[in-house]
Amino acid sequence: MNSPQSQPCAPIRYSIAGDEHLFAEVSESMSLEAFFRAMAITRAVEQLALPGVLDVCLANASFQIRFNPDLIHPLALLEQVKALEASTTAERRIQTRIIEVPVLYDDPWTNETQARFRDRHQDPSSTDLQYAARINGYDEVQAFIAAHIGTPWFVSMVGFVAGLPFMYQMVGQDKQLQVPKYLRPRTDTPRLTLGHGGCFGCIYSVRGAGGYQMFGVTPAPIYDPAQGLPYLQDSMVFFRAGDIVQFKAIDRAGYDAAVAAVEAGRFDLRIRAASFDLDAFQADPAACIHALKEALHDD
Repeated sequence: MNSPQSQPCAPIRYSIAGDEHLFAEVSESMSLEAFFRAMAITRAVEQLALPGVLDVCLANASFQIRFNPDLIHPLALLEQVKALEASTTAERRIQTRIIEVPVLYDDPWTNETQARFRDRHQDPSSTDLQYAARINGYDEVQAFIAAHIGTPWFVSMVGFVAGLPFMYQMVGQDKQLQVPKYLRPRTDTPRLTLGHGGCFGCIYSVRGAGGYQMFGVTPAPIYDPAQGLPYLQDSMVFFRAGDIVQFKAIDRAGYDAAVAAVEAGRFDLRIRAASFDLDAFQADPAACIHALKEALHDD
């Protein structure tokens, strides 16, 4: 079985976007190979500390650099980045975190929101979960949920709205859960909705518009300017690119208890240090995932 991680990366395509952005498409499709390559180049750009470079933004299989054209010419920047592309070797092993995220699947809030926007959906007669299960070959929603929580997810980008993580499931291409976005975006999505579009999962950090299919909600805040919970003390944005997420299905009683703990300021997440080796994962995904799950529950 060929996994998407084992496919060679396409040549990087660069575009100068407007007066102050350089966009680089590392691959047309998502793979961990492409992500690691983009991460290596963006880290090298940051370490170079070129005058005029304002922001370096890593995405799933691309990156973007914002610069001041009065301080650095776009073609000079492009030349520097291409030189880094040629000389930088992608790091294959990273020290990261594995995080257990509780989820109430098939919850009443996303179901109510879905009902208000069925005219924008591919199948107005079913829920998002029912639709996702059917088009992915599962006879029942519970079997689809079991596949969703069966393996960890790799955080490949943080952004779009404040603190929103994009997550890529660590399975072979033939097992990727894939669903299209809504035909037209919703104007409402409950805060902390677990969404899915294409091959990516996400958690909506705030309430707002959206187009991903909605599978459930987590009680765990992931963006908080007040930094009121223990795991948000270091940053108001919880997730980082490279984090690994393991979802855990909970029932309504567990969700309500977690929300009460959040409101009392005593809710915490299970977070453990972990190593991720891309070569080891490609060689034996099952063994790598087993080791990650052991690290998560190594008390």
